[in-house]
Amino acid sequence: MTKTINLTLKVWRQEGPNAKGRFDTYHAENITTDMSFLEMLDVVNEQLTIDGKEPIAFDHDCREGICGMCGCVVNGRAHGSEKGTTLCQLHMRHFENGDTIAIEPFRAMAFKVVKDLAVDRSALDKIIQAGGYISANTGGAQDANAILVSQEAADLAMDAAQCIGCGACVAACPNASAMLFTSAKISQLALLPQGRPEAAKRALNMVRTMDALGFGNCTNERECEAECPKEISITNIARLNREFFKAGLFSKSA
Repeated sequence: MTKTINLTLKVWRQEGPNAKGRFDTYHAENITTDMSFLEMLDVVNEQLTIDGKEPIAFDHDCREGICGMCGCVVNGRAHGSEKGTTLCQLHMRHFENGDTIAIEPFRAMAFKVVKDLAVDRSALDKIIQAGGYISANTGGAQDANAILVSQEAADLAMDAAQCIGCGACVAACPNASAMLFTSAKISQLALLPQGRPEAAKRALNMVRTMDALGFGNCTNERECEAECPKEISITNIARLNREFFKAGLFSKSA
C-alpha cells in the first residue's frame, strides 16, 4: 500500500574537491513510499530549484541497478542498509515517517569529491586499463564449442563479472581497499581459457596500479562483501592473491 512520509535529510554539501564541506539540513515532504531514493532526491532538488537554491549534486544514470554510476553513504552504509541493492533501487518504503537520514559521498583518498555527493571514480577505470582485458585476433565469431569451458568455471566467471564498478566496496572498507573490485575483474578473466595467456601480466599490472592510486590493502574485514550490491564474494580476493603471487614468482616482468 502506497503512503506518504516526511523526512529530515542531513546532506553533505561541498562545492568542489578543495572546498570545505558541511552537512546541511533539508525537509523532504510528502514522499511516496513507491519512490526510489534517487527519485526522493529529485523531489528535494525540484523544491530547491523553485526556492532559488543550489540543487544537490549526485551521481546517477540508468537507475536500474546496472550501470554502477549511483552511490553514496546512507546512514553510514554504502547504498543504504538493504542487502544486494544499489542506491537507485533502494525504495523509500524501507524508511519510516519522521526518520532523519544522513547522506554523504563515498569517502576514499582515491575518490575525490567532485561536488556534494558526486565523486570521481575514474581510479577504477585506470585499474581496468592496466590489464582488465584480453588481447585477441579480430574476425568472425568462433563456434560456441571451439574452446571448452566447464560449467563450474563459467558460473564462477559470470559471478565475478557481475561487478558494476560502483565503488561501494571501497567506501565500505576501513582501509579504502579496491581489492574486491580488482579481484572480480581479474577473476572473470583468470577463470576462462581466453584470459590465461596474459594472466601474470594482468595480475601484476592491475595490483600495482591499484596500489599506486592510493587504495588501501585488504585486511579481511568483509565489509566489501557485505555492502556490494551484486554480492561479489571475497573468495575472488583469494584468487587475486594466488594470481599475484604466482606472477611474482614466475613472471619475467615481476
